[in-house]
Amino acid sequence: MKEKIHPKYGITTAKCACGNEIEIGSTKENIKVEICSKCHPFYTGDTHRIVDTTGRVDRFKKKYGLA
Repeated sequence: MKEKIHPKYGITTAKCACGNEIEIGSTKENIKVEICSKCHPFYTGDTHRIVDTTGRVDRFKKKYGLA
């Protein structure tokens, strides 16, 4: 490998919108994510919760009168 062309790799903190913080290895510092394994329905087993960050589900329900 060539020297001085690769980004520095180190331990950083990834923060989720739910408040969960995870230490991971990355080339970037202080990563912010919208959803993580602590709050995602697939990992929590919550089948009734729908993950909707852009409002698409609400627009669909409004459009077809399902609300």
